[in-house]
Amino acid sequence: MYHSSVIDSSQRTTRPPGRPASATREQVIEHARKAFLAGERVDIQAIAGQLGLSRASIYRWFGSRDGVLGSVLAGEFEALLSRADARRRSTGARRILDVLYRVNRWMTDNEPFRRYFENEPLSGLRILTASDGPVQPLIVRTVRELIVRATEEDGYRPPLEPGLLAYAIVRLGEAFLYNDNVAGIRGDIDRLHEVQAALLGIPEAIKQ
Repeated sequence: MYHSSVIDSSQRTTRPPGRPASATREQVIEHARKAFLAGERVDIQAIAGQLGLSRASIYRWFGSRDGVLGSVLAGEFEALLSRADARRRSTGARRILDVLYRVNRWMTDNEPFRRYFENEPLSGLRILTASDGPVQPLIVRTVRELIVRATEEDGYRPPLEPGLLAYAIVRLGEAFLYNDNVAGIRGDIDRLHEVQAALLGIPEAIKQ
């Protein structure tokens, strides 16, 4: 990284406009995340101005505004699942079920998430559930990694291949959590809990 004290004026003028050395993809996500958590609209033009970037530069990284929002939402899910797994006390299939229940509860109770869905219902549903979008593939991968950890660390024997099981869990979660008729949050986590327990091979689910 160059410091300003050692860069002459000619070097400064040759730097590509809209891409200062201090601006990164991660900073774009962090600015968008702050707006999301504050219940504000994620304004790509405003973020670009704050970071000294052009909007085109951000779109080169993320493809679109949906890509930025998807990165924020996927990151929140991944961080929450990791925290829930670190705090769990159960093992095996019940470990997976308990972690998923905490994550599902967050998805329905979290105020910024609910406000986002209220403000942008149609785009929110599309960003979260599109199989080729920025969120669902990462969530499937994150759940698969949880299943693999339970297999390797706890001796859990999943009834399906971990990738297929993770995909089924995520798609079922979408059906129970989101209402596509009004593009809102249905939040039927208790029934979802029962179905996920059956998928994981737990005959009687007890919420923790």
